[in-house]
Amino acid sequence: MNAIHILFARLIMWDYRGLAALTAIVEEGNFERAAAALSISQPAVSHRLRALEEWAGELLVIRSQPPQATVRGQGLIAHFRKVKLLESSMEIESKAHSSLLRVAIAVNADSAATWLLQALVPLLAAPACLVDIRIDDQDETLRYLREGQVIGCVTSSGDAVAGTTVQALGVMSYLCVATPEFVRRWFPDGVTASATAVAPALAYNRSDRLHERYLEQARLPPDVPKNFFPSAEGFVSFIKAGFGYGMVPAIQVRHELESGSLVELAPRESLSVPLYWHQWNIQTPVTRTLNMAIVDAAQRLLA
Repeated sequence: MNAIHILFARLIMWDYRGLAALTAIVEEGNFERAAAALSISQPAVSHRLRALEEWAGELLVIRSQPPQATVRGQGLIAHFRKVKLLESSMEIESKAHSSLLRVAIAVNADSAATWLLQALVPLLAAPACLVDIRIDDQDETLRYLREGQVIGCVTSSGDAVAGTTVQALGVMSYLCVATPEFVRRWFPDGVTASATAVAPALAYNRSDRLHERYLEQARLPPDVPKNFFPSAEGFVSFIKAGFGYGMVPAIQVRHELESGSLVELAPRESLSVPLYWHQWNIQTPVTRTLNMAIVDAAQRLLA
């Protein structure tokens, strides 16, 4: 019996409907939306989850807002998603989901804002699938893969996770930029410790450590006053409005640097972040297309 048949045999033993309910609850964020996604009633969703938890002998979902899968629940969701990928390759229709497979991947915001859409064209043009993009810092996205939330991720870590493949994508080069007026006001004597101690910096969120890494590389104190703006496009707009200085991908502000609307605080000083693509080691038409498209687009557009 090959691996595909073994997986399907186990799924039948495990309760297909219960796994679908568990996955929908976590993906959709509450029981009501899970019911709508599965085209069943909310009590039916609750009943299927309880039956699955009785089978597992433990809690699979923490009843929080939104619901969170337990460690065992994460493992079951990951298994269910892998089987759905195998189903798609065998053209087996599932009554629990739409005919188009939903593919979840985790990426950093800067990749999403610069090169990711070009990579997804081969999948979306037909379309071959639906995509569910999870945004987080490049140092955090690998966690989504470990927990089974996504089938692939763009991350700064090259360390392989069991059952996955890893490929180098290239280097995202970050520049520290601001408007000329901001530099004249806050950095009249250059990038010094006294200037960074008072000038308002900008970070994506509290997980974003690019600014600290840049300052440490320049041998400056990393603890500086910061604004937080969790939008890749809005991040650049915030800086262009003159409200702060921050780290942005060189490919995202090429035109602004050429026009002079933004300038580098320390020309020729950049921060290089290597990026890697991790993906479940399951070979289906969708995963093969996704892997080739991500790697090709990134290697063309990154350094």
